[in-house]
Amino acid sequence: MNAKLTNSSLLIVDDDPLIREGLAHALGNDFEIYQSESRAAAIEQLRNLRLHPQLALVDLGLPPLPHRPDEGFHLITELLAHSPKIKIFVLSGQSEKSNARHARALGAIDFIAKPCTPEKIREYLDQALKVEEGVTATDSAPQSLGIVGQSAAIQALQNQIIMYATTPFPVLIEGESGSGKELVASALKEMAVNPSAPFKALNCAAIAPTLIEPTLFGYSKGAFTGAVTSQAGFFEEASAGTLFLDEIGELPLEMQTKLLRVLENGEYQRVGETSTRTSHARIIAATNRNLREMVKAGTFRNDLYHRLNVFSILVPSLRDLGKDKLLLLNHFRTVYSQQVNQKPFELAPESILLWEQYSFPGNTRELRNIVIRLVTKYAGQTITAAQLQDEFDPTEEFHEPRERAPDSIKQQLQQGDFNLNQYLHELEGLHISAALELASGNISEAAKLLGLNRTTLHSRLSAHEKPKP
Repeated sequence: MNAKLTNSSLLIVDDDPLIREGLAHALGNDFEIYQSESRAAAIEQLRNLRLHPQLALVDLGLPPLPHRPDEGFHLITELLAHSPKIKIFVLSGQSEKSNARHARALGAIDFIAKPCTPEKIREYLDQALKVEEGVTATDSAPQSLGIVGQSAAIQALQNQIIMYATTPFPVLIEGESGSGKELVASALKEMAVNPSAPFKALNCAAIAPTLIEPTLFGYSKGAFTGAVTSQAGFFEEASAGTLFLDEIGELPLEMQTKLLRVLENGEYQRVGETSTRTSHARIIAATNRNLREMVKAGTFRNDLYHRLNVFSILVPSLRDLGKDKLLLLNHFRTVYSQQVNQKPFELAPESILLWEQYSFPGNTRELRNIVIRLVTKYAGQTITAAQLQDEFDPTEEFHEPRERAPDSIKQQLQQGDFNLNQYLHELEGLHISAALELASGNISEAAKLLGLNRTTLHSRLSAHEKPKP
């Protein structure tokens, strides 16, 4: 396969210039190559590229800690935040199993141990290019939503999307990395009154801070070096449609102020112009950060938070979705087995139990990558628990599947004035009152109903006595 014919590009991040140059020479006929020597340099390079690379080879041991994997782990997370569709391979000499499994849990497609021949590396890269993003649709959900799942949490999510999609008001999508916030934004757009209306998306973490303003608002000719012509911004291009601001928590404070003005009255100015323009774009924002905590810390504007949070959608993490983990397994297994023309694998009974108990810290992105590896490595085979365990992050705990907390509790917590001690005190008082009523005021009988001894109940009753006026 000649990947260069498909305009494929590859980012190589390694602090050894000989390795970078050697790989660039060996793979340069097949890929457009970008090189970086550190995490900071890689992110800066990514921000300055108009089109992000489809693939990345990342070393774990990067400066300033070349003998530890920490920088490489951080880089995997940051690359995916900047470019969610990039396919990352770790190419490292720090090839302990725990490092490999943790890198995959963070979102890397796979781990390649050094040394490895360029030919073998090319095979990994070519295989990754064959695998397209799976469309997460299911017969149990409206096809336009494209979200797999039958759990109460997923049904609630689907209902929220349907409810909010046709309104013109902002929606804030919150959820952990890899949980599918972009999919929710896409579903909101597809379910809108006019799904063919313009849709523009900006990843606020993936663009240099100096470029955010001209990208959003546009600029006039001569506004800055390189502005040889006037250019419309995303607010103008999406004026009759939707503007999706991903990773909104990364927006600099100065830009937060300018964004707030547009949300308040629709008015903005192109960079280099004094005339005011108006946009009617509907705003959808997404974040994996806790904006409420950022407001308290002074890094996110309180008024902007409330403007964005007219409607809010909390995308559930995969560990809270119970049997949906198996539905996603079956969905991705079918999709990727067909794509690479391989027989689907099966899970042994003990492997199914292990799959249900794993917490999937990387959420649906991690699950999808695991399925891709299993399709490649075990086509047509039955996978044992030991084989499956090798794909999981060893730092994560396994637990029995549990029900997701009711939405009413989460709404209570989101109000911001919840006090757990006060709530438990009031709940205890209600149970004591109920027990005394059932026991007709008999302290000993009430204590038995509550599973307490008599003296403990007396002590609890004293704590609930109202002070005399």
